[in-house]
Amino acid sequence: MRNSTCLQPSLATTVALPVIYSFLFTTGSFGNILSAWILSRQTSTKRTQYMYLANLVAANLLICSTMPFLAAYFASGYQWTYDSAMCRIANHLGTLIMHVSMYVTITILCSIALSQYATLKKSNDITQYSQTVNESFYRCVLEKFRQPKFAKHLCITIWLTVVCVTVIAITYDAEVKPLQKFHKCYNIKVEAGEYTTKIAASVATACFFASFITVLMSYYSLTRHLSKIQKNTCIGKKHLIYKTVKRNILVIQIILTVCFLPYHIFRPVFYVLLTNKDCQRLNYLVEIKNFLTCLAAAKSSLDPLITLFIDKRFKKSLYGLFRKSTSKHHKRTADIFTDETSPNRKKDGKMSVEYN
Repeated sequence: MRNSTCLQPSLATTVALPVIYSFLFTTGSFGNILSAWILSRQTSTKRTQYMYLANLVAANLLICSTMPFLAAYFASGYQWTYDSAMCRIANHLGTLIMHVSMYVTITILCSIALSQYATLKKSNDITQYSQTVNESFYRCVLEKFRQPKFAKHLCITIWLTVVCVTVIAITYDAEVKPLQKFHKCYNIKVEAGEYTTKIAASVATACFFASFITVLMSYYSLTRHLSKIQKNTCIGKKHLIYKTVKRNILVIQIILTVCFLPYHIFRPVFYVLLTNKDCQRLNYLVEIKNFLTCLAAAKSSLDPLITLFIDKRFKKSLYGLFRKSTSKHHKRTADIFTDETSPNRKKDGKMSVEYN
């Protein structure tokens, strides 16, 4: 029963998903283009934070670039032939960029959380604590995430690794002939992938949970340490630094939990239940997977908010941009008002005194 006619999209797939992807494309493109423009105006391009955020914005823009193809695929993919150019572009190119960018952003978010946590090593309290618990190796690893050179090399390694793994998996699947002939683009081979795709998905899922647990442990360790030193000493001026770092890690943790965790919990379940040949269950599983993938892609629209929370220079540049536009608007309004009242000044002396 698992033939090309078994998998049939519902209105939720053909209508809701294209609308959602179109909306995410608009908001995500605007927010990330604005973020890229503001980051490009910053003079200190050698900052560690800049390295991570620039790569994060680049990955988000790549995710946004796939959304029109995904919207077209879900709207009309069930009408395209499997060998058509639109099907190949939407699935091979769109899927490749989507998954590459997704795991790049996950790893970079984890790196940002570690670099934020590492900034507290400037404090004597954290340094003394780390000496008694995690020894010098742990401190050296954390310190690396604060170094611009390491951040640059780490981002390059992340891009190359994820791209290579994804390209190999998709290329292998494209070369392997399926056991059955598919006529439509929307089919089980495209939605579930072949053996290598499942292996790559398992590795990617393991990497996500490693990043998720790392961020969670960073937040837990920071919270626990803060509660200890608050009982024994008065933090004073350092409290603002601790509070800011704790908030930044919490924001990253929330993004990972809301956007990525449901997708990565469901994906192993999806592959396990996919062995069942019930067509109705198959359609439900595929649609749930596609909506959770859409939820993961929605993260690209939220990342400008992460940048706003984490980077102070970005926040100042954004506020300065709006203040500049507001001051220009007030100036133009004042000029227009002055031009309108200038004839009255000549006619009426009282008016002249009042406006002067």
